[in-house]
Amino acid sequence: MRKRGKRYLGISERLEKNKKYPPLEAIKLMKGISHCGFEESIEVAVSLNIKPKERGERVRGTVALPHGTGKKLKVLVFAKGEKAEEASKAGADWAGDKELIAKIEKGWLDFDAIVASPDLMKDVAKLGRILGPRGLMPSPKIGTVSENPSQVVKELKKGKIEYRNDASGGIHASIGKISFTDNALLENLRALLRALSKDKPSTVKGAYIRGVSLCSTMGPGIKVDLGSLLGNL
Repeated sequence: MRKRGKRYLGISERLEKNKKYPPLEAIKLMKGISHCGFEESIEVAVSLNIKPKERGERVRGTVALPHGTGKKLKVLVFAKGEKAEEASKAGADWAGDKELIAKIEKGWLDFDAIVASPDLMKDVAKLGRILGPRGLMPSPKIGTVSENPSQVVKELKKGKIEYRNDASGGIHASIGKISFTDNALLENLRALLRALSKDKPSTVKGAYIRGVSLCSTMGPGIKVDLGSLLGNL
């Protein structure tokens, strides 16, 4: 069992055991117990009523958070010629083809997201064993394989994020920074939940979203009341 520090345990004591807080109250409480020497990220954990081992019940997609994540994303684009130039102008940190592929094969992974032009996916596929396990492989399903990579770069830079379920059926995502306003964090949270709701597998029976909790980077999880949260989607 993971051993918790005195600070963490002290903060946890301020939470009512098993209580599910209204969304804004949960956000205010999370901010109130944050006392770190750096700006913490805000993470959300969503428990879904799915069977991850069954292909039809896997949940994966993207959502444009209205207020972004507060993180400066490093975006790499696999494209040639004019498309590479347009991607660079749109804010891509790197744009190219063979040289970047060779660099990654040698172990370079100093980026957060990858966008690829369809004509280069045959070459990019060689990086599957490196990028796949890290969740970085471009995919048409989430829009990171596109004939217009520059547009995708703009969306990513503005706060578009990817989500996918883990082995237990949970979704984990960053929805902002502790410095964001309460309403900005709430709007980002609801945007994510709306996207998840649209991606609900048709085979799911009963309640789809089982639980939602929020936490800052160094803080404990705070359970959110689903009734008041989902009722306003």
